[in-house]
Amino acid sequence: MITEIGSFSLVLALAMALAQTLLSGLGRLRRSALLAAAGQGAAIAAFVSVAAAFAALLHAFVTSDFSVANVAANSHTEKPLLYRVAGAWGSHEGSMLLWCLALTGYGAVMAMFGKGLRASLRASAVAVQGGLGAIFLAYTVFASNPLLRLLNPPVEGRSLNPLLQDPALAIHPPFLYGGYVGMSVVFSLAVAALIEGRVDAAWARWVRPWALTAWSLLTVGITLGAFWAYYELGWGGWWFWDPVENASFMPWLVATALLHSAIVTEKRGALAGWTVFLALTAFTFSMLGAFLVRSGVLTSVHAFAVDPTRGVLLLAILGLSAGVGFGLFAWRAPAIAPGGVFAPISRESALVLNNVLLSAATTTVVLGTLYPLIREAMDGRAISVGPPYFNLTFTPLMAALLILTPAGPLLAWKRGDATGVAQRLGLAAGLAVAAGLATLMLVSPRHAWGAAGVALGAWLIAGSAAELLERTRAFRAPTAEVWRRFSGLPRGAWGMTLAHAGLGVFVLGACFETTWKVEAAETLSVGRSLDVGAYHLTLERIDQVAGPNFDAERGTIRAVRQGELVCTARPERRVFHTGGQTTSEVAICQRGFSHLYVVLGERRDGAGAPVWLVRAYWNPWASLIFLGPLLMALGGAISLSDRRLRLGVARRKANAPTETQA
Repeated sequence: MITEIGSFSLVLALAMALAQTLLSGLGRLRRSALLAAAGQGAAIAAFVSVAAAFAALLHAFVTSDFSVANVAANSHTEKPLLYRVAGAWGSHEGSMLLWCLALTGYGAVMAMFGKGLRASLRASAVAVQGGLGAIFLAYTVFASNPLLRLLNPPVEGRSLNPLLQDPALAIHPPFLYGGYVGMSVVFSLAVAALIEGRVDAAWARWVRPWALTAWSLLTVGITLGAFWAYYELGWGGWWFWDPVENASFMPWLVATALLHSAIVTEKRGALAGWTVFLALTAFTFSMLGAFLVRSGVLTSVHAFAVDPTRGVLLLAILGLSAGVGFGLFAWRAPAIAPGGVFAPISRESALVLNNVLLSAATTTVVLGTLYPLIREAMDGRAISVGPPYFNLTFTPLMAALLILTPAGPLLAWKRGDATGVAQRLGLAAGLAVAAGLATLMLVSPRHAWGAAGVALGAWLIAGSAAELLERTRAFRAPTAEVWRRFSGLPRGAWGMTLAHAGLGVFVLGACFETTWKVEAAETLSVGRSLDVGAYHLTLERIDQVAGPNFDAERGTIRAVRQGELVCTARPERRVFHTGGQTTSEVAICQRGFSHLYVVLGERRDGAGAPVWLVRAYWNPWASLIFLGPLLMALGGAISLSDRRLRLGVARRKANAPTETQA
């Protein structure tokens, strides 16, 4: 009965999304507040209906109702509760329902809290959001329904892919979809602004919090995915430029450019057309990611489906939505006012250069991701574009961007002083050079590029600190004045500083781990050892353990450095009862910010005694790789707590510093 209620709610949500589009559109055309309010009510009803359908799906998974086809294909009674819940979005059908839940949820929030928008703009945006919701709900209802019943339900289900039965990946999709689908709001606002023929500072002020929310959630989602790949797949790495990884990275890059471009539009009225273009592009890339992982064109452990038919439908949705958005842009963009003028040396110019470099970097990722697929579709020959391509194209562009990042916030609007900025960043530059030279001399003189990366990370962190000191006039003004400025800084300024510093932390970790990583692999019998870096690892024993839905071999490996026990690692090799799939559970010994990473491989028959393949990695500063993006997302959350961003209104505290408002 609950499943039938969920199915009815899903169809009702489609009807409410269509009503949202129709009523809001008519409210805009007739300038009727009553019709517009009815459209807003329909938006809320659509979200409530999808939430009811999603709750029904969750109930089916938690209670192991195998009469539901999606549950039978992706769950099992032996699965722990967490993974039964995660199974609700671990399949193609369930993930699309989660997408619709986020899409209608954003629409409901826009309808409820969009009072600061112009009435006509709000009605248009709610209508566009309803149209997007109707399209994806129609796809879910007619082509990807997660609540379909089976005529002859099985006694047991086939379970979720064991690789996906992991805490990080259980919460990874909600964050990722919160970011993906959050871009739909900036898309709707962009289309609405084009319909209205007016893109101004007030519009940009509303785009920024939505873009920042989506960017922050997407940052957390990508980080969780990278962390899952790092410790679950057992290959010792955290990023491989996999097309599925790139599918989430492309909208993140565009959203980063959008955040910076919207600042210029809000503060100076410039780059309005470009900001609208980025708003359209961000959600287009989100839809492209949905197509890539669900169409069957990619084969990956974290791709959802191999279904060309539904993939064609998703491609049609992508073409329709993006086509309407960019077609409207091509028609309306020439009429958008160009905005204020500014000097080549100014904060506006720095943000323009930021956007140019981010756009070029995004283009390299798009080409590296799509070219192999297009080439294979044209001539049937599969080619591979891997890390070497991205290292040669993407890395130099991002390095140039990161070098320029600390200077932007210190430049004045309209006309800046390059010499003054260089002087204020002198100490930060000195610290960065010292960090690079120290790394080159003390760690390894043969890795100049790694040392340069460390210097770049230190430059970002020190530059962020220098910007904060400049805002408060520390060491130059009386203590009382410094404290007044310090306590009066807007939260948006704190968030920006933390985000830039978090980027520097990530760069430090990525460069150090990539450059000075050490790997060793040997087949060991019990009592034998191998060395990795400065650590001596001994396989002490192998135990047979039983899990809730798997059996495992668990190794006990002692790690010793200079005669002292550092840690005892217990990696596992698991065989799942359902399907017989084998996975590795990595053991990670934390040493400061560094990791001793141990993987237990397959058992082999040795001469007189069984042996196991043991792989070990020394990953220096690896924790910073995941800590940095979390600091960036935290910076976004702190910025969102600023009333100016949260409510989309301009407000300046009476005692806040005014020289370099963000």
